[in-house]
Amino acid sequence: MKRLSFAVTLATLIALTSATLASAQFKAQPFEFVGTAAQCAPSPAGVNTVDAAWVTHEGLPDAGNSNHALLLQKLGATPNCAAAGATITGVGGLTLSELGYDSRNDGHCGAGAPRFNVVMSNDGLHFIGCAAGPVSGGPLTDPQGNTWTRKRWSAADLANPVITFPPITAASGTVVSIDIIFDEADDTGPDFTGTSHLDNIDINKVLIGKPGLAK
Repeated sequence: MKRLSFAVTLATLIALTSATLASAQFKAQPFEFVGTAAQCAPSPAGVNTVDAAWVTHEGLPDAGNSNHALLLQKLGATPNCAAAGATITGVGGLTLSELGYDSRNDGHCGAGAPRFNVVMSNDGLHFIGCAAGPVSGGPLTDPQGNTWTRKRWSAADLANPVITFPPITAASGTVVSIDIIFDEADDTGPDFTGTSHLDNIDINKVLIGKPGLAK
């Protein structure tokens, strides 16, 4: 009995350690893309009107009371060949079961941006836009007084062609890469602010809420 108990305990510890390591590897690394003439042809080269960074005291609570949020910004013209974004590291080989983030309500949440660009091993690139994301739970309020909407895509949502283009199914294989892209500027109607704040980026229920390790 003692041997069985020890074996169960050891297996549990190994499983917990593996889960911790898997969680720890997820990071959201901001980037700014400004295209060259060759990358943007036949459009002209991009102009640097973009910004991507983790900023303090702009987001929901996190460890250390830094309240980080991921700022994504593109000002000027949407056709400008430039984008703000973040690359999610440590996701290669995942079987994808959930994606999501919290979006601050004073920013842009459109059909095209911010969006997840997900590359799968069997069928390539998939797009999931903010506006298509189902709302999960009630509105959130951060310590600064800003309100947020929680967006979550389940496996069923990812397989729904109305939400994900093209849909991500079991036949799609495993994850090659995941990026968040923000490339819609503040020139198309009053709801296009050119700015988005995101928090609690959700990869298979592991939340990334600040630079460095996942929460």
